[in-house]
Amino acid sequence: MIKKCLFPAAGYGTRFLPATKSMPKEMMPVVNKPLIEYGVDEAIEAGLTGMCVVTGRGKNTLIDHFDKNYELEHQINGTNKEELLGDIRRIMDSAHFTYIRQREMRGLGHAILTGKELIGDAPFAVVLADDLCVNEEGDGVLAQMVALYKQFRCSIVAVQEVPKEDIHKYGVISGEMIKDDIFRVDDMVEKPEPGTEPSNLAIIGRYILTPDIFDIIENTKPGKGGEIQITDALLQQAKSGCVLAYKFKGRRFDCGSVEGYIEATNYCYQNLYKKDEQKMELDKHATAKTS
Repeated sequence: MIKKCLFPAAGYGTRFLPATKSMPKEMMPVVNKPLIEYGVDEAIEAGLTGMCVVTGRGKNTLIDHFDKNYELEHQINGTNKEELLGDIRRIMDSAHFTYIRQREMRGLGHAILTGKELIGDAPFAVVLADDLCVNEEGDGVLAQMVALYKQFRCSIVAVQEVPKEDIHKYGVISGEMIKDDIFRVDDMVEKPEPGTEPSNLAIIGRYILTPDIFDIIENTKPGKGGEIQITDALLQQAKSGCVLAYKFKGRRFDCGSVEGYIEATNYCYQNLYKKDEQKMELDKHATAKTS
């Protein structure tokens, strides 16, 4: 069914200058892993194996991250540092990566359209790496959405309630709730003017899209900010068929903002990194006892 995940990763990350002057924002570390690695982990957990990355100029370190580094691996071979590469080696063994370059920054819709040749004629997921999502109580956000797609077979966007003072920063949906936390979309607005928003349900960086979205994007005129907005294309798809919005289970951090990035780092250190460290120590003790 859904086997590929598209990662639009061509943006400049200007909110984190000067750090992003020479480093892709998707490679900014949250504790000890870059942002995009969290997204790839989430996609693998959802059963996806094809990672399709839309890159831009100056993004070579992103490509290198999911490849072997023979010099480094030779240097740490046989030392206690080698186990630190365990996660990235597992990812490289579990998925394959393809890349295409977006030559112009013309909005998220255009970035997704750029990935068409990597995706082909099949439903696919989209992950925006600067939205870091975690759910320690169960399946990740993308796994939840893939399960919904198996039931409804239509495009799905992830949404969450956002305070009124922040809603103008997002694409916003309105629609009829058809089941708990699932809405049939009847309207979508990209970054509405304050006071005109149709609801407080904001779209975040997780999508399941059917392949007809490519034809719709090709016929979508530039919208907010002069860019080709995926929100406008999805509204057209909703009017002619069906688009669902899903209020997901879990927590999302806006790592495109400094505040959200710091919050994500603190959370991941306390709730993920330290637990992993403790597990590694327990595994070492268990191995020492058995030997």
